[in-house]
This record gives sequence, structure tokens and C-alpha cells, in this order.
Amino acid sequence: MARSSDRGSRDDGTDDVTGVALGVSQDGGDWQIARLTPSALTSLEDAARQVRSLRTEGASFGLVDVDDEFFVILRPGPSGMRLMLSDATAALDYDLAADVLDELNVEAPDLSDEELEDTDPWGEGDMGILEDLGLPSGVLEIIVSETDLYADEQLQSVAERMGFADQLDRHLPGS
Repeated sequence: MARSSDRGSRDDGTDDVTGVALGVSQDGGDWQIARLTPSALTSLEDAARQVRSLRTEGASFGLVDVDDEFFVILRPGPSGMRLMLSDATAALDYDLAADVLDELNVEAPDLSDEELEDTDPWGEGDMGILEDLGLPSGVLEIIVSETDLYADEQLQSVAERMGFADQLDRHLPGS
């Protein structure tokens, strides 16, 4: 992801995180997208609760874009929650990213500010999270590795490949 030098720090006590959290569901072959409440941008537990509450007979998952810095795909299910974080280094600055790594049992990177500037972001988690819905893990890995794209652009790539780009456009800021 493109790095900004003034990321919102999770240690500064502010809650000025921006972004968009969406619940995506497939019902009868059609994609439906619902906006989740802003609390999903900062709470993995709340994001999962909101995705679970989507009323659908088909598959559902959440897409959370935080500050256009990183995104999370979450897919609660009967056997537990599947997660994918687009940028593990975001855990240094954002509670949501740190919570995802905790849930994945992955240690947050231990990098100084200088090391962080020289480190390319990397994804963590289940790259096959949407494979049964038409997005192969290798394609998701390529999308996540496109570090010159912002999170919303990466999510647009996911949506294009899965067939719900038009619906996603209506929910992204500036659309």
C-alpha cells in the first residue's frame, strides 16, 4: 500500500479512523452490499458480529478498508472466523490490524519507524478466503502484493474479479 507519513496512530488516543466497512453477500447468484456501522473500522469483534447478522441464504463476508492504508476480509463461519489482512505492518498503527494478527496467532512486526519506511507491506492470513466464491488464492496474493495501490483500489480489483464492482462503486467514498 502507498504509505503516508501521518498514519493515524493507535497509541495517540484518537478515534479518527476513516474508511468504509461493507458486508457482501450472495443470494440467488446476485451480489448484495450493505454498509456496516463505523465501529467495524476499529473492532474486529463488531465487524464479525455485523457480518454474521447479514440475512442471506448464500455466502457472506466483510470488506473493511481502513484509511485507504489496508483492508481486512473477514468471513465468520460455523468452524470459526477466516481472516485476511492486506498489510501486516498496519498492526503497528491500527488496533483492527493488530487484532487480526492476534486472531491469526501471528506476532505483530517489530519495526522501528526507519525500518518501517524501508519495508514493503505484506499480507497475512487466509489467501484462499474467497476461493469458493471465484477468487483464487493466487489472484488475491497478487492483488495484495500491488503495493502501489491504495486499499480501496485493491478492493476494487477483488470486486472486479468476483463480479460485484458496480455494487462496490456505489459504496466507496467519492463514488
